Amino acid sequence: MSALRKLAGQTAIYGLSSIVARFINFLLVPLYTSTFVFEPAEYGVVTALYAWTAFLNVVLTFGMETTYFRFATKDHVKDNPDGGRVLYATATYGLLLPALLFMALGGVFSGPIAGGLGFGAYASSVLMLVFIIGIDAITTIPMARLRQQGRPWKFAAINLLSVAVNVGLSVFFILYCMKRTNMGQSNALIDAVYDPSLGVGYVFAINLAATAVKLLVLLPSFPALRAREPQLLRALYAFGAPLMIAGLAGMVNETADRVILKYLLPADVADAEIGIYGACYKLAVLITLFIQAFRMGAEPFFFSHAKEKDSRETFARIMNVFVAVCMSAFLVVMLFLDLFKWFIPNPAYHEGLRVVPILMLANVFLGIYYNQSVWYKLTDRPRVGSTISMIGAAITIVLLFALIPSLGYLGAAWATFICYAAMAAISYAWGQRYYPIPYNVSRVLLYMAGAVVLWWGAEQVPLEGVVKYVVRSAVLLGYVAMVWRKERGALLRTAQ
Repeated sequence: MSALRKLAGQTAIYGLSSIVARFINFLLVPLYTSTFVFEPAEYGVVTALYAWTAFLNVVLTFGMETTYFRFATKDHVKDNPDGGRVLYATATYGLLLPALLFMALGGVFSGPIAGGLGFGAYASSVLMLVFIIGIDAITTIPMARLRQQGRPWKFAAINLLSVAVNVGLSVFFILYCMKRTNMGQSNALIDAVYDPSLGVGYVFAINLAATAVKLLVLLPSFPALRAREPQLLRALYAFGAPLMIAGLAGMVNETADRVILKYLLPADVADAEIGIYGACYKLAVLITLFIQAFRMGAEPFFFSHAKEKDSRETFARIMNVFVAVCMSAFLVVMLFLDLFKWFIPNPAYHEGLRVVPILMLANVFLGIYYNQSVWYKLTDRPRVGSTISMIGAAITIVLLFALIPSLGYLGAAWATFICYAAMAAISYAWGQRYYPIPYNVSRVLLYMAGAVVLWWGAEQVPLEGVVKYVVRSAVLLGYVAMVWRKERGALLRTAQ
């Protein structure tokens, strides 16, 4: 099987748990944003608290996932039957103990923490979020081990089980109980199991149950405590620390907008603005989910194929295909945005649709950056990733404070776009010096510019009804045909 085929296969299987699973979660957005469930201000609470979750997840996982992949390829681990077992145990318990401490402290101080964040009325939600974050950290290495062992089907099954629990409980408690209660249609069953005072807290309670199920399924695969090796743990922490810093800076770039909006907008509209922005951000899902699935398949793939002949040419071809797929997803959403917007049923959210093209293009640049990150990981320069991410974080913070007061959440979207474009440019220029990969920059830019021009041109043509969708479908198919013609030869040569 060719290298590219193997990567495509693993990405497709991981997609069962990342693309499919998160798309199913995306389908919960119409539920949360329907007229009789959460108004923008309530959904803003969910959006803002989950933004804080992203920061804490990075801290508690401490870059250990990538560190585990890197150490698993080292000769003294790969060639030693006990090396993998010791590495697995050391990495797992290196995250378990800090996570338990975090959950204990978070449980004790959840009230003051909620008040300090400006969500004093949601202390119970903060408490549940603490346990969600802790359990996610505990399951990081067992899930990474499945990827490292090339067991994507089991990985997918566990994630899909967790999602099934989330969706099932959401349908019951939010679609059935909450919606009917808010419409004045409660019954004996609802009165027995549903507490209206919990409100948006049900989102976190359901997520906690789904996360706990994942932990229970993974418990039998946890290693013996005695297999830990303290000296190895120090080496893992040393390698992971720069990655954690890079990840933390990355979370500033990815989620600081939803945190900072709370404090830069007037208090009487902040939560509602965050809710609108967070809901419309979800419409970039086709790109963000593909990027996530790609990263899951690509990171171990890049490490394992780096020493193969023509590996750099393969990496360059992967970039072309990656951008072509992302921009095809961009066109799918933007050409049919007047249909996609009804995934958010409440028209009160629709004023935020103007951020969708900006955020989708921003995420394409983020995907390009992730693609390029192979160079500093393969050359054991994790501090480069930290540096680039911190530059991006500085750009983000400056632009958020400069743009949000005058532009609101539109300023947050532009800050995200500029940050990710800058990071991709910096990584490319730096990487060509130490690990040159022959990326076809002109082709990548052609794919991006071509998709944007086609979307803009379609917006200028005043068509309605069936004719509009026929023409836009033709535009989309024409773009896909163009990129397939460009990449077909390279793909077929790689597949031979």
